[in-house]
Amino acid sequence: MPPKTSSSAPAASPRSFTQKATIFAIVFALLTVLYRYLDSHLDWFYILNPTDLHDLSLRAIGAHGNDTTAVVAFITRELSEKLPGGYINLDEEWIFNNAGGAMGAMYIIHASITEYLIIFGTAVGTEGHTGRHTADDYFHILKGTQLAYTPGSYEPEIYPQGSVHHLRRGTVKQYKMESACFALEYARGWIPPMLGFGFADGLTSTLDVPTLWRMTWVTAREMVSNLARGKL
Repeated sequence: MPPKTSSSAPAASPRSFTQKATIFAIVFALLTVLYRYLDSHLDWFYILNPTDLHDLSLRAIGAHGNDTTAVVAFITRELSEKLPGGYINLDEEWIFNNAGGAMGAMYIIHASITEYLIIFGTAVGTEGHTGRHTADDYFHILKGTQLAYTPGSYEPEIYPQGSVHHLRRGTVKQYKMESACFALEYARGWIPPMLGFGFADGLTSTLDVPTLWRMTWVTAREMVSNLARGKL
């Protein structure tokens, strides 16, 4: 009677492992080159810019003062006229947003892979962490005052109505809105990596599933619809 032999899967050959590792290294290198190339040419994909948005914000404030409803309407109406074709969301779909310990509400005006434009703020004040992001963020104050703090400073940065708080890509601050404050917030850079910051508090703290779902739906709808228009 022949001796029994153990049945086991054949071990992967060193050559097979080397081939897989080589393919992985080549793909990773190509993706890295592509990312760096696109990252250095992000200006190709922008349809908005901070200078024009600041001018628009100042004109809206000049026309309507502290009537923030009218200020927002002024901004969205002019943007929709300058950027026809559905790039601007005119439906004021206000959604609560918890991020970095701060709570407010936002209205998504535009969202794509390389840009987003929202109205963000609160009528009762809030405070939190800005997050460290893969995009430059421009906070155009439409109403109220925002304070910011960088470690090592002994005085707050103060951003009143009509000013712009520029949070540079990769930097982080503490920020505070002591009372009612609303801003036109514009981010330009890589937007998808920022979404985790926007969802983290909802997933780990508030567990507000309806709000998370609505934020996911509106964000995805705007990004996908803009991709369909050829807007990265």
